Amino acid sequence: MREWWIHVGLICIPLVAVYLHIPPPQLSPALQKWHNAGEVFHFRGREIFYRDSYGALGSSDVVILLHGFPTSSYDWNKIWEPLTQRFHRVIALDFLGFGFSDKPRPHRYSIFEQASVVEALVAHLGLSNQRVNLVSHDYGDTVALELLYRSDQNRSGHLNFNSLCLSNGGLFPETHYPRLLQTLLKDSSFLAPLLTRLTNYMIFHKGIGDVFGPYTQPTDTEFWDMWTGIRYNDGNLVMDSILQYINQRLKHRDRWVGALTSTFVPLHMIYGPLDPVNPHPQFIRLYQQLVQRSTVTILDEHISHYPQLEDPTGFLNAYFNFIHSF
Repeated sequence: MREWWIHVGLICIPLVAVYLHIPPPQLSPALQKWHNAGEVFHFRGREIFYRDSYGALGSSDVVILLHGFPTSSYDWNKIWEPLTQRFHRVIALDFLGFGFSDKPRPHRYSIFEQASVVEALVAHLGLSNQRVNLVSHDYGDTVALELLYRSDQNRSGHLNFNSLCLSNGGLFPETHYPRLLQTLLKDSSFLAPLLTRLTNYMIFHKGIGDVFGPYTQPTDTEFWDMWTGIRYNDGNLVMDSILQYINQRLKHRDRWVGALTSTFVPLHMIYGPLDPVNPHPQFIRLYQQLVQRSTVTILDEHISHYPQLEDPTGFLNAYFNFIHSF
């Protein structure tokens, strides 16, 4: 009997420790450098982290990078320097609830609010009248579509698009397959508070590793950097609220897909075909069927959901070819 209680204790103690909140990991030197190079601005009383780098002389072109779920602007670190060699300004932000930005709770996170965050950043940087190039990934794709809708509708404060490049985002609910944990978090009001606290690095490592290709897995340091960004400011505790974006995509499909199919803004899709979340060939066939004005780059068959991290050279080549095409 005593041995049984010992085993129960050994199992329960770490679970309780996790539930009661283990301190977040320290920033790695690379992540600390990224943080130090950034700034914050205030949006409705919240701090939003962003980076703004001046690059190519003799150019006035601006590119804004929109990251995916559940990571941060650091997703763009492998292509940051090459972009600064092509563009006058390269800008990225951490959406509210992500990375180094504030992560309020309770809070009703929405794609609409995140689009307003981007518009506020553009105004803060004095770029409201500047034509901008957007590059987006995953969650950022849907934010980009809301921004595109506002632009095409000539809404107050809208972005002036020069171009839009999307990558591996769940644009169409009918071809989007969220991971099991994401489904549980977004749909289970009972389990979600427990799951957000009990999700640890090992669970995260398995989940995020599954959406990278087998030959393009992050290094241990890169896995830790992603996890550190999530744990910063207790971001793990708001994941269930942020994941409501999947339900918002379904509810507002006509608005966002309609903006994509009707716009005259130059469009491009960079796609990693091994993506289990937006699988090949269903996703890309539907995209090409519905968005006939867009050009498409399908990367090598072993590239998955994070093309900018798995194949930065291929991603950049595809993007620069697109930018030089109009």
